Amino acid sequence: MAAGDASGDKYAADFVRELRKLDGDLEFRGLGGVELENAGMELVVDQRNLAVGGVVELLPHIDRIVSSWNKMVAELKSRTPDLLVLVDSSGFNLPYARRAQRARIPVLYYISPQVWAWRRGRVRKLASRVDRMAVIFPFEPAFYEGSGLAPEFVGHPLVERLEEATRGLDRDEIRKRLAIADGDRVVALLPGSRRTELRHCLGIHLDTAKVLHACDPRIRFLLPVAPSIDRDEVKARIRERNLPGMLRIDLTDGRSPETVIASDVIVAKPGTATLEAALLGRPLVIAARGNPVSVALLRRLLKVEFLGMPNLISGQPIVPEFLQDNADPAEIAKAVIDRLDGPLREQQLAQLAEVRTRLGAGGAARRVAAIAQEMLVAGAGA
Repeated sequence: MAAGDASGDKYAADFVRELRKLDGDLEFRGLGGVELENAGMELVVDQRNLAVGGVVELLPHIDRIVSSWNKMVAELKSRTPDLLVLVDSSGFNLPYARRAQRARIPVLYYISPQVWAWRRGRVRKLASRVDRMAVIFPFEPAFYEGSGLAPEFVGHPLVERLEEATRGLDRDEIRKRLAIADGDRVVALLPGSRRTELRHCLGIHLDTAKVLHACDPRIRFLLPVAPSIDRDEVKARIRERNLPGMLRIDLTDGRSPETVIASDVIVAKPGTATLEAALLGRPLVIAARGNPVSVALLRRLLKVEFLGMPNLISGQPIVPEFLQDNADPAEIAKAVIDRLDGPLREQQLAQLAEVRTRLGAGGAARRVAAIAQEMLVAGAGA
């Protein structure tokens, strides 16, 4: 298996647990993180070695990335697995799929690369290197028509994962545990789970918090720290910002769903966090910056109007996006205040409910496990 980022690690772990129910004798090895390791996979490469986003940002980490690649290639040669399961992370996984194809190893791609958003030429590579593909957005199968691939929409894995993670959780109890008083307004800051995301996005989130604090000193802030991020690094970056002493930012380790539930509005970078907020019924605003060179390159390749997943799924800008030069803390703060209560909050909540419906009713990991089992049985009979 190869799951190169924090969200992919979670979804891959759910898949492993479901596949073990179908065949308890399977052995799992590969690239992953804490979640996959806890699910019983032996880590050949820790995904934290690849927790880098962008283009230019890769350069300082190239030695570590090459070393990880070499270990995973050696794994294919020495083990010759019965099945390779790739999860998201196309920068690593598409070239890796080619190595598997040469070795005649069946490939299942779970969570398709976002070729519908950029680098659409990769569709041909996918068609030639992947045997089956499970996609998680309802608009994806139509995109691949005529490519030779027949992706199967399995639903979004976050639906079921959030249902399980939040079952029995009570918003009032969570807020009490976090020492949030009745009447307190809480804004969650979700700058990302990669080091580079933290470097570029956390600053604009903190500057927005500063503006919000000036508008209303009673607003509190929660910041969940992903397992792939060093908590001390987050603390250091907060100190460097010289925020007002009374501005309270509480770090919540690995408790993103609870953080979202406890909050009134979410400020998030584009990505999985925006869907998490949508599924949990929390108003949100998207705010992010990136390396200027990387962003300039990506803008030339992007083929979509929006970056936020709720906007892509709905086909309209239901969540305001403040990106790069347009990421003005004052404007972001105004959008947050507008969604603390009032008609804009209610309008967005209704639109997010439509997004939740389109993402399916759960069971994605179970459906992908069934596909994997079919491939394993077919391979054993060949």
